[in-house]
Amino acid sequence: MGLEEKLPSGFLLTTVEGLAGYARKGSLWPATFGLACCAIEMMATTSGRFDLARFGMEAFRASPRQADLLIVAGRVSQKMGPVLRQVYDQMAEPKWVLAMGVCASSGGMFNNYAVVQGVDHIVPVDIYLPGCPPRPEMLLNAIIELHRKIQEMPLGVNREEARAAAERAALASTPTIDMKGLLR
Repeated sequence: MGLEEKLPSGFLLTTVEGLAGYARKGSLWPATFGLACCAIEMMATTSGRFDLARFGMEAFRASPRQADLLIVAGRVSQKMGPVLRQVYDQMAEPKWVLAMGVCASSGGMFNNYAVVQGVDHIVPVDIYLPGCPPRPEMLLNAIIELHRKIQEMPLGVNREEARAAAERAALASTPTIDMKGLLR
């Protein structure tokens, strides 16, 4: 005999974190950072066949100030790294990053001085999506995984501590320029 049985029907029981997570996951506004062939697959995800709008993401934002999800699609060059960081810094909190494709996740086949070996050296990444290029179905699956992550995310000080720890870990990793081949 719990509290649920004493309440009238239609009464909602939840936590503030649960309610905020539900609202956040249903109102993601993605900012595009399409740099290579993965961007074509990202654009295909918005078509009627895959219908990204069913997740409340029908419009990609051109301004980072209006977005809370950054989809980095493709390889990031060393010169584009500071631009990526600036776009990330301009986004309002809470914000999430999805590394789309093997090039964004780990540099892909481009293991040279000009390409960043993973965007997690520049910004903290929440979801890694492998593939070259990943199919639109895979992007939808990654977005669903991100929704689960957002739903379970704590609020307030706990969230800020987790975000700060993730960013410190990303920035403390070995700079790409110091990497010598695949094996260090």
